[in-house]
Amino acid sequence: MSDTKKRNISVLGPDEFTGIKLQKPAEYAAGLPAVKVALQHAFKEMGVVKSLTTLSHMNQKDGFDCPGCAWPDPEKPSKLGEYCENGAKALAEEATNKRVNRDFFARYSVEELSNWSDYQIGKSGRLTEPMVLRPDSIHYENISWEEAYELIAEELHKLENPDQGVFYTSGRSSNEAAFLYGLFVRAFGTNNMPDCSNMCHESSGVALNETLGIGKGSVKLEDFDESELVMVIGQNPGTNHPRMLSALQKCKENGGKVVSINPLEEAGLIRFKNPQEIKGVLAGGESLTDIHLQVKINQDVSLLKVILKKLSVLDREKGNVFDHEFIQTYTDGLENLLEDLEKYSEQELLQLCGVEEHLVNQVVELLEKRNKIIICWAMGLTQHKNGVDNIKECVNLLLLKGSLGKPGAGTCPVRGHSNVQGDRTVGIMHHVSKELNASIKETFGFSPPDKEGLDTVHSIQAMYEKKAKVFIALGGNFLCAASDTEYTAQGLQNCELTVNISTKLNRTHLVTGKTALILPTLGRSELDKKDGKPRYFTVENSMGKVHQSKGLLQPASGNLVSEPEIIGGIANAYFKGGHPVDWKNLSADYNLIRKKLEQVINGFKGVNDKSKGSGFYLPNNVRDLDFSKLPNGKAQFSICNLPEHKISEHEFILMTIRSHDQFNTTIYGLNDRYRGIYNERRVVLMNIQDMNKLGLKKLDVINMISNYEGIERKAVNFLVIDYNIPKGNMAAYFPETNVLVPYNHFADKSNTPISKSIIVRVKKRE
Repeated sequence: MSDTKKRNISVLGPDEFTGIKLQKPAEYAAGLPAVKVALQHAFKEMGVVKSLTTLSHMNQKDGFDCPGCAWPDPEKPSKLGEYCENGAKALAEEATNKRVNRDFFARYSVEELSNWSDYQIGKSGRLTEPMVLRPDSIHYENISWEEAYELIAEELHKLENPDQGVFYTSGRSSNEAAFLYGLFVRAFGTNNMPDCSNMCHESSGVALNETLGIGKGSVKLEDFDESELVMVIGQNPGTNHPRMLSALQKCKENGGKVVSINPLEEAGLIRFKNPQEIKGVLAGGESLTDIHLQVKINQDVSLLKVILKKLSVLDREKGNVFDHEFIQTYTDGLENLLEDLEKYSEQELLQLCGVEEHLVNQVVELLEKRNKIIICWAMGLTQHKNGVDNIKECVNLLLLKGSLGKPGAGTCPVRGHSNVQGDRTVGIMHHVSKELNASIKETFGFSPPDKEGLDTVHSIQAMYEKKAKVFIALGGNFLCAASDTEYTAQGLQNCELTVNISTKLNRTHLVTGKTALILPTLGRSELDKKDGKPRYFTVENSMGKVHQSKGLLQPASGNLVSEPEIIGGIANAYFKGGHPVDWKNLSADYNLIRKKLEQVINGFKGVNDKSKGSGFYLPNNVRDLDFSKLPNGKAQFSICNLPEHKISEHEFILMTIRSHDQFNTTIYGLNDRYRGIYNERRVVLMNIQDMNKLGLKKLDVINMISNYEGIERKAVNFLVIDYNIPKGNMAAYFPETNVLVPYNHFADKSNTPISKSIIVRVKKRE
């Protein structure tokens, strides 16, 4: 509990149990149960006719992009529907018939709402009109758009310097909105542009930039058809990116193999029943994983090192295991890598990673004979102190095998929100790019700031220390997405003004600055018109393809404003015409935004025409095997250190995970069907031997405590479940356990929070 002076706000929400039911973990993903659950969610929120009409347009070339994950669409989308169970849930959340309006806020105070669960808050409905929470009130009240813009402008003008403002971006924003937002923030005078990628794939971006020269993956969707081996590391596609299972299925059907590396054996990688095929409905589906390596949490480097050592031995014996021609032509640093591998013994590495040697040998045998290799990964690799090294070790393997710049091979960081990669491409970053600044000056006639801004963790610290006083979020649920929940909450509450541009109510709207604004915007599925003519925006998928997205539903309210026009309204109120950019007219004309975008951002030339239909790929130097911008003009091998965890006998490593009924911080329901957990989120998965050692029985109630620099953080009231997880490791859902993640512990170089390797103690509740 953390209170403001005038508002008694519950930062963490309730910790009561909701009535757990347990079953055996599922042995397959998707199939008819997924179809049934997807339609149940859609029908409940939208009704039958609206659901079927809207779902048929999602991820189609003439339709709108799914508001969920960034997995790419195939060149020929299925006429049966190009969406997954969680995509249908995401649409149901956005296109719900429920409404949150002035009557709702008159009925419920922020104090009362803060005592609701995140699930209950999210199920309230769509926001319909701009609302303001004034310093002396506990109820939001309606405010006009112009008054809201003027209020923001007034608070921004009060700041002693632009760096007292923090401007956050969520991955659901369009390229047009993100580009305009970044332009305004720079015109305002700061690079304080934290975004959601700071908390997820920032480690990927840093590692890939330093080794390969681009902070993105190199594969295309069709590469999965030709791949001989796909390695899925630290990722649960069955829940987080279900449409990826179809790509893995095609790989298997074409003779490829799949290796999964994860502390949990997830249903989606055991067996997949494709609901678009007869065998996925009537038969047993497709077995996906050929070999599963149950690695201990954050021991991926030790596992990959032992694999590399074994391959190195085979290469010395046979001479053709590594692609020496590729290595000689395109890489730098092989000798240092091989020398570093000699420092470690295989038995030491095997003991650290916890994987049985015969399984490692099976993977080595697969790798020995194949060079069309794709490595996919997600948060299981990035959210550790050594997150950057985790990715670099994957790159080492691909470089040794020559598995880049050819069909069926390459890097595949699997992004979360549907345009998180696009936001970064069009300029949302706290770093300074001299090239970008120069292009902005040439195109728009003003000089952007050249001082590095704050990323997410340092923005939180600045707000906590009262060095930042205004927080504006373009989408997202910042409080629940960030680490160290109570610390972050206090930071937000220290602000003079917090602003959230949103479609749905979330906890960040309740834990606010002295004054708070909610600015409701259009959803992906909604028709965006100007002067009676439909408009479209663009997004970039996780494989670097840009394409258009055009909604079809009538907006949830006639008082919604598009994200670009909200940004333009704020900028116009702030500058009042005293700036080279005509913010109001620019924000209303998406074609004009895109014309400016192609002048500023490399690769967007002709975007207005090329984004139609299936879209176009942005430049990618790895696909062209062009490493000219790297040292010596070559891709870089890396020396990666083993992770260091100083753990006492009574401590565990906890990783935060999603349930099957959530996407990022959005809770769709209370069931984790694939893991056999129903109607409850306050659970922690433990190895039965660890439970026995602590004298714990199934469904005993525990508290978890982390202690960093003498500061104790507690997550209270969790039910213990015995589960197939390595000894010494535990797993529990976020955002409930984000409270345990210290704000000042994060990955080297990327500053990504250590949400997947938190050291905790367990205390049984009496």
